[in-house]
Amino acid sequence: MFGIGPLELVVIAIVAVLVFGPDRLPEFARTAGRLLRQVRQMVSNAQNDLRNELGPEFADLDIQDLNPRNFVRKHLLEGDDDYDDKPHSTPDFSDTPQRLPAGQRAPFDPEST
Repeated sequence: MFGIGPLELVVIAIVAVLVFGPDRLPEFARTAGRLLRQVRQMVSNAQNDLRNELGPEFADLDIQDLNPRNFVRKHLLEGDDDYDDKPHSTPDFSDTPQRLPAGQRAPFDPEST
């Protein structure tokens, strides 16, 4: 859950008790729960409004498809047998050109400028 382990949750709980006090902590938890519920409802309403405004052509729109990584995977790499879902390593740049020796001029093509 958000990369937080059990020890971190215990520390957060202890700090919450110290900051808010044991008598105000239940009210704070209820308020936080209501806020989370309202945010989820707002996101759901926004998704539904987006689907309705885009029309019937986009009725099956998945909001996750708008993530650039998912979009590329779905539209560009779909059906590519060479693509695997594992992270790829960085390219090997061992064949990059070496620096010119001191005093040697770089190649110049007057027709290219």
